[in-house]
Amino acid sequence: MTEHTTRVDVGIVGGGPAGLMTALLLKRRGISAAVIETRTKDTIHRTQRAGILETATVNMLVDAEVGSRVLTDGHEHEGTVLSFDGEQHRIDFQALVGRSVWLYPQNEVFYDLANAWECEGGEIHWAVTDTQVHGVETAAPRISFTDAAGQTRSIAADLIVGTDGSRSMCRKLIPESVRTDHFISYPFAWFGILCEAPPTAPELIYANSELGFALISQRNESVQRMYFQCDPDTDPESWSEDAIFDHIQAVLGTEGGVQLKRGPIIEKTVLPFRSYVCDPLSHGRLVLAGDAGHTVPPTGAKGLNLALADVRALVPRVEEFITELRASESDRAGSDRSGPEGETPDGEAPSVETPEPLRRYSRTALDRVWKAQNFSYWATNLLHRQPEENSFTHRRRRGEFDAITGSVHGQAYFADSYTGWSD
Repeated sequence: MTEHTTRVDVGIVGGGPAGLMTALLLKRRGISAAVIETRTKDTIHRTQRAGILETATVNMLVDAEVGSRVLTDGHEHEGTVLSFDGEQHRIDFQALVGRSVWLYPQNEVFYDLANAWECEGGEIHWAVTDTQVHGVETAAPRISFTDAAGQTRSIAADLIVGTDGSRSMCRKLIPESVRTDHFISYPFAWFGILCEAPPTAPELIYANSELGFALISQRNESVQRMYFQCDPDTDPESWSEDAIFDHIQAVLGTEGGVQLKRGPIIEKTVLPFRSYVCDPLSHGRLVLAGDAGHTVPPTGAKGLNLALADVRALVPRVEEFITELRASESDRAGSDRSGPEGETPDGEAPSVETPEPLRRYSRTALDRVWKAQNFSYWATNLLHRQPEENSFTHRRRRGEFDAITGSVHGQAYFADSYTGWSD
C-alpha cells in the first residue's frame, strides 16, 4: 500500500489541549503543523475531566480567539474554602492577589480547541494506530502511523512535539543516558463521583479531618463532582451511595456548617496519582509538553494549567528555531553545498545536537514545573491523612493549617500558588 506523506514544519503527537493549542499558535506565526491522536474526538470530549483554570490559562484561551466558552459557560471563583476538622476558612483570591480561577472542564477546553483547529483547516488525524516516531536525533524526523481508514501515512517535519500524555511514547525516545526520571507515588488515591445535585457551595471546598481528605466541586448547576481519600486498590462498587455521602459529610463535619446536597450518583472512579518530571524536555529535534513531560497530583489543580504554560514557553522558542533553520537553509541553498533540506550530499539524514532555543524552552518550562510540583506536593500532604498517622502528626498538620489560614501572608502564599504565577 502506498504511504501518503505530509511535509510540515512541526509534527505533533497527541491531540489534547497542549497539542492543539501548540498547533494553533504556531499556525498563526506562519509555522505549519500536523497533529495525530490515538483517540476519537468524541471519546475525548465525553471523558469527564476536572477543570480549574488559572487566570493565565483563561487569558490564553481568550487571547487566542479560539471560540472558547470559558467566559460564558465557565464559573469564576474568586476564592476557595479550606476546612479542617469541620472548621471552614475562606481564602479570598481577589483580595489577596487580585486573581481568580475558573471552573471549566478540561474536556470542554479540548472541544473548543479541536473545533478551532478544524475550522482553520488544520491537519489532524483522529483514531490513529501503529504510531512511530523516527529520527529525532537527526535533521529529518518523521511520524509514521495508520489512519482511521487503514491508510499508511507519514508526517515529515523539522521538529516533533510530544504531547501524548502521561504514558508518552515520545518521552521514551529521549535516551536513558540523557533523561532523568524524577518520580514519587502516593500511598492514597481519590474516590471520585459525579452526582445529579445542585452545588453544595458556590466555591470549592478542600477538607481534612481524622478521616482524611475530601473535595467538594461542581460541574454545572445540576451536577456535582466530589472526591474523598481512599486506598489505591479500592473497588468503586464496594461503596454504596449512602456510605459515600455519609463519609464525605463526616470529613466536612456533621455539627452545623456545610451540608452536602445529595443526588443520584452517575459515575464512580478511583484515581491513583503520582508526581513525575522528565528532565530535560528536549532532545535533538524532539520536545515534550504537558503530561508527556510531567504529572502532578490533582490537589493543586495544576495539570492542565502546567500543560498550557508549557505551550506559552514553547511556541516562541519553536518560532526562533524555525526562523534560524529557514535562514540556514537559504544560505545553504545559495552556496549549493548540500542536497535537499535535512540531507547530506549522500542522502543520509545527519545527526544533530539539540538546538539552543529548544534547550532554553526546557529550562524555562522546568522552572515552573518544579514550583508547581512543590505546591502540589505540599498541598497534598497538608490535606491528606498518611497511612501511619497518629495523634501527633494530625495535630501537627492542624498547626500548619492554622498557620496558613490565620495569617494574611500564609493565605497569600496559598492564593498566589493556586491561582498561578506570572510567566
